[in-house]
Amino acid sequence: MRTLIFILALSALSLSANANQADRERPLIINADQVDLDDLKQKYTLTGDVLLIRGSMVGTGERGFVLVTPEGYQMIDLNGKSNLPASMRQRRETLQDEFMQGIAKDILYDDQKERLLLVGNATVKRLLNMQMLDQLQGWQIEYEDVKESYQIKPQKLDLSRPPQSRAILAPRKKVLVQ
Repeated sequence: MRTLIFILALSALSLSANANQADRERPLIINADQVDLDDLKQKYTLTGDVLLIRGSMVGTGERGFVLVTPEGYQMIDLNGKSNLPASMRQRRETLQDEFMQGIAKDILYDDQKERLLLVGNATVKRLLNMQMLDQLQGWQIEYEDVKESYQIKPQKLDLSRPPQSRAILAPRKKVLVQ
């Protein structure tokens, strides 16, 4: 029950903007020690010091995969190491210099659904001028950009242990509602 309430509370969390939509029309630049392409399956296998850049979106990892669907969407899978997790950062569509940054053992990004899944000691931060505003921590964090909603899930629900999910929310600008 405790986890359910926490998920609902975070789903109600409304951040100010979506990911930068202009990034969707930019090319994906792939850097890695080794890149293998299966042209028939449209699958790129990336090994060693992976760096992906698409507009303001930057992803890093030790290994990775990029699958291009027949519709042209990209499915990105980045894997980190235990001492060096994978990361992904992207600018938000605001007038201010705002970014979302995620760090986890594994990161999956579904371009079509605009969904980010972080698994394994996951952290998501909302940064304004590189200063942290909000921070979410848990075993798994799922973020849907279209709905602007989050779900934080523990590795294994154990009610005898302290909560494994955590959120730190910066104060919001007060708006007078009439």
